[in-house]
Amino acid sequence: MSRLRAFVPLLILIAIGVAVGASGMLQHLAPNRIVAEQANWSHQIATHPALAYIVYVVVLTLSIATAMPGPLLIIIAGGLLFGMGTAIGLSLVGEVLGSLLLFYAARHAFSAGKRPPPKFVERVRQGYQANPISYTLFLRFVPLFPFGGITVALAWLRCPVWLFTAATALGGVVMLVFETAIGAGLAQSIAEGKGLSPDLILQPHIWLPLAGLGLLALVPVLVQRFRSSED
Repeated sequence: MSRLRAFVPLLILIAIGVAVGASGMLQHLAPNRIVAEQANWSHQIATHPALAYIVYVVVLTLSIATAMPGPLLIIIAGGLLFGMGTAIGLSLVGEVLGSLLLFYAARHAFSAGKRPPPKFVERVRQGYQANPISYTLFLRFVPLFPFGGITVALAWLRCPVWLFTAATALGGVVMLVFETAIGAGLAQSIAEGKGLSPDLILQPHIWLPLAGLGLLALVPVLVQRFRSSED
């Protein structure tokens, strides 16, 4: 019973994420919806900047803490509405806070119970503990794995909080530069009088950040080939 109670915080976060996803609320953050209502959004931000920043950080924090599939849409919307510099700063705060909420909920769940874990679990954890910094940075810098899934996995591996926070912040900055640039690129296209169309993909301020994300996804392949060449 105590083990079941330990999972309650994690289950609550997941349930919130499922409920929000099923409600269709994330559709309001789709680029086409943001573009259609950009004038109103921009007016609200200019009128109440502090409130807009707080709301954005809270929404992104909750989306990451609940492992919802929508953080990328929110980050792109942030780049579109706030611009590169402000959006990266706000997104980084929301990303770290949301990750820590999920991390602590998962760690609380996995720490329950007095029975020793299976031997294979101990072997996996010992392998991680042999070089935790390299493994943690690799998992956080490679966008090949779900962000929320990696957060839960690092909690299960008993990653130190300081290392988790540092890796999340460093990896977050790298990813946010590319993701926010997509939104900022859309804003630039709109300012130039170009609407949303398939031709936008040909614009350098759109395809360059997309190419950057693609190159980051190739990191595991390059690392594997490098290791193979050393063997």
